[in-house]
Amino acid sequence: MRVADFDYALPAELIAQHPARERGASRLLHLDASSGRIDDLRFSDFPSLVGPQDVVVLNDTRVIKARLFGTKPSGGKVQIMVERVTGEREALALMRAGHSPKPGTRVRIADGLEAEVLGREDDLYRVRFAQPVAAVLERFGNVPLPPYITHVPGAEDAERYQTVYASVPGAVAAPTAGLHFDEEMLRKLSGRISRVTLHVGAGTFQPVRGEIVEEHRMHKERYSIPEDTLQNIAGKRVLAVGTTTLRALETYALTGKREGESDLFVYPGFKFQVVQRLLTNFHLPKSTLLMLVAAFAGHDRIRHAYAHAIAERYRFFSYGDAMLIERPS
Repeated sequence: MRVADFDYALPAELIAQHPARERGASRLLHLDASSGRIDDLRFSDFPSLVGPQDVVVLNDTRVIKARLFGTKPSGGKVQIMVERVTGEREALALMRAGHSPKPGTRVRIADGLEAEVLGREDDLYRVRFAQPVAAVLERFGNVPLPPYITHVPGAEDAERYQTVYASVPGAVAAPTAGLHFDEEMLRKLSGRISRVTLHVGAGTFQPVRGEIVEEHRMHKERYSIPEDTLQNIAGKRVLAVGTTTLRALETYALTGKREGESDLFVYPGFKFQVVQRLLTNFHLPKSTLLMLVAAFAGHDRIRHAYAHAIAERYRFFSYGDAMLIERPS
């Protein structure tokens, strides 16, 4: 398959730059991939679509303030996106600079605070901080908004680019399908909810390299699935909230491991074993996430649904509207 087959034209004004006024105020496109039927709903309708046979599985990862800004001794600007904390004072990070930092480079983040580049591991740099990483991020870090959101992160983003049920710190991007849930909706779904943890990595912002889908290699993300979640979903219809939840569950089905690292790449032809229903947002052209939903619903169904969403002026991407997909039987 060619990456270009997953392209589409999106008017720039449909890229949501801010969240809806209230979490549950977004729209919901409901796609039955078996029949192709599309219903235009409100997200407040979601509980009525959850039946007694459904288990709604959430990803409870919590976004950390992973983006840091600094300067090299030469004066060059550096952006550090912490991908994974590996020790009290060490982390793996993406780095953006005019020239790739060499081992031994010291980046000044604030007075008396530096980060030293220790080396490179694939696309990531191993960095040692002069203070504990958690304290550095809490004091100097910024909310890592996606690159298509153009405003400087503010207090609204610190609250709204986080699910209300986030509890396990470690993500550098939000599991955005969960941003639509508020406390009232969680109460309505009480007794039908289970959880997994998958820490969304900075690789989620990276474009697919190359022209052939099958040649792409996914970044690794840490995941964990509680034993009680596996018990709860047994014999039930699984409704995954977000592509990260789906990838965690389908990784378990393939490996038998409740925790570890997932680099599962889902594209058309993938055989789903766990998830029957998927709640997700609208995804970027030529992205691995768009390929995942095309695998789940069928490529033609997704093309038609996205064309419908554009015509009906749905809001796209992280702060945009939601889509509930019923997998073909």
